[in-house]
Amino acid sequence: MSYTVSAADLTRVQLNEEETIASVCQNVALILATRQGTCPLYRGFGLPQRFVDKPMPVAKAMLFSEVKEAVEEYEPRAEVINVFFTDDPASPGRLIPTVEVNIIES
Repeated sequence: MSYTVSAADLTRVQLNEEETIASVCQNVALILATRQGTCPLYRGFGLPQRFVDKPMPVAKAMLFSEVKEAVEEYEPRAEVINVFFTDDPASPGRLIPTVEVNIIES
């Protein structure tokens, strides 16, 4: 079964989430919403932001690969199926990544 997770899904973060599906979805949302280099002692976590100030088609391609690589590295229980983007109506030119993932339960 696949789940859709967006960078905008961080309404509340619950530490030590016990349910696997909720934990994985929360972790993916954190990856999508975090700029790489902003977590002390965990500087590689998040998205590198190399897509900033690129033309929209180039930025989407770069962000797609950044999201896929980051989720694969930092949340091994999630398998990325698709990455798509929504525009932020309040901020023209801002992309909000949304990821469709399968959750691998062991």
